[in-house]
Amino acid sequence: MQSACATLEIRDEADAVDAICAAKAKGDCCAIVGGGSKSGLGRYAPQAQALSTAALTGVTLYEPNELVLSARGGVPLSEIEALLDRHGQQLAFEPMDYGPLFGAEAGCATIGGVISVNAAGPRRINAGAARDHLLGFRCVTGRGELVKSGGRVMKNVTGYDLSKLVCGSYGTLALLTELTLKVLPKPQTECTLLAIGADEAESLALLRRATATPCEPSSLAMLPAGAALALDADAAAIRLEGPAISVTARRDELVARLASGGLRFETLDEYDSKTLWRGLRDAAPVAAKVGQIWRISVAPSEGFTVVEHIRAGAPVLAHFYDWAGGLIWLCLETAPDAYAAVVRSAVDASGGHATLIRASEETRATVDIFHPQPAALAALTRRVKESFDPAHILERGRMRAEF
Repeated sequence: MQSACATLEIRDEADAVDAICAAKAKGDCCAIVGGGSKSGLGRYAPQAQALSTAALTGVTLYEPNELVLSARGGVPLSEIEALLDRHGQQLAFEPMDYGPLFGAEAGCATIGGVISVNAAGPRRINAGAARDHLLGFRCVTGRGELVKSGGRVMKNVTGYDLSKLVCGSYGTLALLTELTLKVLPKPQTECTLLAIGADEAESLALLRRATATPCEPSSLAMLPAGAALALDADAAAIRLEGPAISVTARRDELVARLASGGLRFETLDEYDSKTLWRGLRDAAPVAAKVGQIWRISVAPSEGFTVVEHIRAGAPVLAHFYDWAGGLIWLCLETAPDAYAAVVRSAVDASGGHATLIRASEETRATVDIFHPQPAALAALTRRVKESFDPAHILERGRMRAEF
């Protein structure tokens, strides 16, 4: 996935079994390639063989009335979203498109890649992550074994819940051949309430207050001046979705609850609201900058403290907060070590984890991309890897240098 290597097209599960077994016999390692939109994610670890899932296409099941969809791993995300849109439905976890962040075209992601990195957007704070919508899957493990897990309903309690393991595993455990997902109706409309006039810390506190109201915001972001919408002041952005009459009533109630001296409120209509959150989903305020990009997850109450700590030790070019302050996107000036010690010291002081999303191959080969794990968790991670892929065939070195 991260180097020029021979590419083998996987047309079906039998091809996947044969390819992985052949690699195991030769001691080779394999990258899993979908649309290529996430090729810059993870450690730089050249692989001997690329397994392309581009031919694993087709929606194998879609029952709109049952809110369930099954598709092969190589199906473009855009194709699934278009199909759902025609039936007034959506993937509620709002998967991020990493392509533009890496200078690639938008719309190249596959559903297998989305699940592999557990991609989720601004609505995650309300709807959950990709792993919360994965009902079942079929895959071929690093042992060359075909595995089926889960089913077509949420209340499937037979066996182990392997969905939670493969989501976010970056292809290091298995090649996903088919996935079954829960889908949900699209809201009738949406708007975004902007609260302008408070500083960064006050805006984040306002977002936390909004989450404690009965107004049911679906997304909450803090945009520093200039981050988006050509705003010349810091702004708190609160998305409301649902029936039009409900959205209007909840917006008015939020204004009444949050109003204070110096604040002014603006409302983005449905079109402008969707445009804003699509950009935030894809980290547009930092993606357009030239620099190294970090993604930091902390408790919402700690977000501002973490950014202030980082500002004291590293040059911040751009940043914004999602998930009411619990997700921070940062673009820093380029440095050989990506200011990893500064970033991780700030995160460790508040609790959370930081992931280096965009950096050069040289930096990604030497800096820990994912936050270092406590010894007990690292040991568990290794045991899971050994269970699925004892010879370290799949994405060797992608997440951890040792496997």
